[in-house]
Amino acid sequence: MKKIVSFSIAAAALAALALTSCAPQAPAGPKKLVIGASLPTQREAVWVKGRQAMEKAAEAAGVILKVQSADADAAQQATQVDSLLSQGIQALILAPADATTAAAMANKAAAQKVPVISYDRLILDTPNIALYVSFDNVKVGEMQGEWLTKAVPKGNYLIMSGDPGDNNAKLFKQGAMNVIEPLVKKGDIKIVGDQAVANWLPSNALTIVEQALTANKNKINAILAPNDGTAGGAIQALNAQKLAGKVAVTGQDAEVAGLQRILDGTQGMTVFKDNRKEAEASVAAAVALAQGQPVSAITFDGVSANQTVNNGNIDVPALLLNPEVITKANVMDVVNSGYVKASDLKMTK
Repeated sequence: MKKIVSFSIAAAALAALALTSCAPQAPAGPKKLVIGASLPTQREAVWVKGRQAMEKAAEAAGVILKVQSADADAAQQATQVDSLLSQGIQALILAPADATTAAAMANKAAAQKVPVISYDRLILDTPNIALYVSFDNVKVGEMQGEWLTKAVPKGNYLIMSGDPGDNNAKLFKQGAMNVIEPLVKKGDIKIVGDQAVANWLPSNALTIVEQALTANKNKINAILAPNDGTAGGAIQALNAQKLAGKVAVTGQDAEVAGLQRILDGTQGMTVFKDNRKEAEASVAAAVALAQGQPVSAITFDGVSANQTVNNGNIDVPALLLNPEVITKANVMDVVNSGYVKASDLKMTK
């Protein structure tokens, strides 16, 4: 009896399987686009926020985003890009750890017909960049220079620039010197030091400012700090000499620490580049390019990809977003945008 029951159950299972195999199958949905992103670092808040915004934008667009971070190591970034390409990505968002060595990565992607978006930092010396998405970085430098020369129209200036391997560092300095250099030629400003900050590290900026203060017997009136991290290092050196708040210092990125120093009166300004928008624009552009849309059709937040920036090889099509100067008077603009929380800042009267 048990054998008959077992056979009956088996027969029923086979019949059900046969019916299932004969039933019409639902069509498979379209495959999701796969976008790769290679970032230079996660050491700074600006890059962490950018990654988070990319991931949120990719989820909203219904695409798969694979992200790697190179920890400021160009060789590691090259390996990571190779890995992303081997995973069948259909577009690559690449923010180079080194602007020149990243050209080889862009060329590899192009050989596999993967469009490359140069994100935030321009990749140099290659024709294989579909689009550059960033802010107007010369304008960022001009904003720093304009604020600094208004705050200190005459005096001794220490000029710091960002990492030499980052093309943005060159653009920021170019913009700032567009404003500062005429006053140098006029004799109103004396540049007592001019040095790049390797890897943008605050500790390197600290050393540069310490040495400059010693060499000039503390007689420095203004410091061009290219971002908030380097401004923090500069102000640490100034504080040790009881000069914090007495020397004008610029910044960039609207980081919480930078905003707090502005409120405290030790840093004069920062430049707010809402990199959430930059990240969202990069994902939107990557999706458009992966779908075969032309660069000329790409727009974001009312901005079109109708500008170009030369990378030493070609004029790269560019979508450049607009930055904003932040001082003590308008710190709340950053808070109201949702970029930072009011609770992160200690408001002073």
